Amino acid sequence: MKVFLLHRDRDFDVKPELRDPIFEAMVNGSPFALASARRNLEREGKAGSLGSDEDLARDLELETVWSAMAAGDEFLYETAKRALLSSLHDPEAIRYRQHALADCLGNATVVREIYELALDALESQRKAGGTPWAGARPDMILHRSVQVLRLQVDALRRLRRIADEQAAGFRSDAFRRFFAMLREELADGYLAEVGQQLNELEFRRGVLLSAEFGSGLAGRGYVVRKPRKRRWSERLSPGRRSPSYSFTIPPRDENGFRALEEIRGRGINVVANAVAQSADHVQSFFAMLRLELAFYLGCLNLHELLAEKGEPTCFPTPLPAGGLALGAKGIYDVSLALHLGHRVVGNDLDADGKALVMITGANQGGKSTLLRGLGLAQLMMQAGMFVGARSFRAAVCNGVFTHYKREEDVTMTGGKLDEELRRMSEIADRITPRSLLLCNESFASTNEREGSEIARQVVRAMLEKQIRVFFVTHMYELAHGFHAQGLESALFLRAERRPDGRRTFKLLEGEPLPTSYGPDSFRRIFGAGADAGAASVGRRSRPGRLRHRSSG
Repeated sequence: MKVFLLHRDRDFDVKPELRDPIFEAMVNGSPFALASARRNLEREGKAGSLGSDEDLARDLELETVWSAMAAGDEFLYETAKRALLSSLHDPEAIRYRQHALADCLGNATVVREIYELALDALESQRKAGGTPWAGARPDMILHRSVQVLRLQVDALRRLRRIADEQAAGFRSDAFRRFFAMLREELADGYLAEVGQQLNELEFRRGVLLSAEFGSGLAGRGYVVRKPRKRRWSERLSPGRRSPSYSFTIPPRDENGFRALEEIRGRGINVVANAVAQSADHVQSFFAMLRLELAFYLGCLNLHELLAEKGEPTCFPTPLPAGGLALGAKGIYDVSLALHLGHRVVGNDLDADGKALVMITGANQGGKSTLLRGLGLAQLMMQAGMFVGARSFRAAVCNGVFTHYKREEDVTMTGGKLDEELRRMSEIADRITPRSLLLCNESFASTNEREGSEIARQVVRAMLEKQIRVFFVTHMYELAHGFHAQGLESALFLRAERRPDGRRTFKLLEGEPLPTSYGPDSFRRIFGAGADAGAASVGRRSRPGRLRHRSSG
């Protein structure tokens, strides 16, 4: 049996660098495996490591989204993290998952019931006494496996009952196929036969074995036989039974009992292994069911939080890679919305055909928020999720990369510019055509002339390699230089500022201005009585005059 709720033709998978012991424990399904894997990684100092995705998670504040999806559940957290970082690149695969998620949103109670059922089924090993130790006798393995299968078959019956009662309320290909599989493979007759065979495997009337004579008259080729049912005539006339031979072991013959137990163990060893493998197969089915439903459960948790805050969500339209399609209505930063107690301001964006989007304008005007919102929307879309917007459509990309400014690190051996260049070099080694690069105040650690020149060369190189670039900057020389070229493939957005200095947090199309309205920030921090100081700051902030000391 296969779940196939996240992919049409395969189990849930993640990109190679996320296939760590924690993920393997999640696939294994043992209730204790996840905690054990985490402890082992913590001892090695690797717990929580995301490798090359560390900067992406930090810059887009993915931790906030994962925590909201988890709602305090470690398993949901780990699933959300791996699903969001393992993007889908086929629009059809994205739509397959979107339709399944839409079913979950419409049938949240049923989905949670199935998830709890899977959790209960995975507890069957513990309820049956735990995993047998190495070297356990075949009869012990058989007894435990039969008990596990009994509990699992009961869970399968409950799952089949849910399929019969609730399948009509689901419309997606994923859930319709899943419920059809349950009805086909878990027919009443099949479940009844399994129950009957489990009763026989308890061997209440002893074990019937056959064997051959081997070298030295030792037994070999032991096979468990199904006892022949006695006819009514045989029951009524015991004397008419087929002739048989038997012997009795004396009560104190320990060697005789040990030899008989060894013969019995040889006979049922194959049966015990087959039953144990059957139990493991059913266990793996419930483990994958739990794992794949955990993603949808996380989406339900996140959707409920955003709905409580009154924030809009929508299923985006994924478009084939290679194009430069991008449009949004009311897009906002989901991570910011989860932090604030009030609704956030959304923005409209039409960037179809634009390979470069340069974002400038007033300080605290919403530039970085829009950048983060776009990055989150791209990742959420390619995970098959809803996004934070009234509408969103975009071409799928091969990867999302971020290059954000960093605070001063006293442990750095080099300056901030060195650190920025090193991170950009690492990105250049990994980024591929048709990827998305988000830059936030990159190369602002040096003076404007040097920073603008470095950024200009980086942006040009990226555009030549068919990499889409969104760049938030205060460097007027950089933004104005690209604007002056009149590029049809470039879009320039500016944070809106009202005449009284108030920010609307709206980003509108407009050419870069030679000021970021630093005096507004000065007054906001030092108070309205600091107008003279603000004017002085304004005079010193004319374009081309302000210089920062290079830390390189």
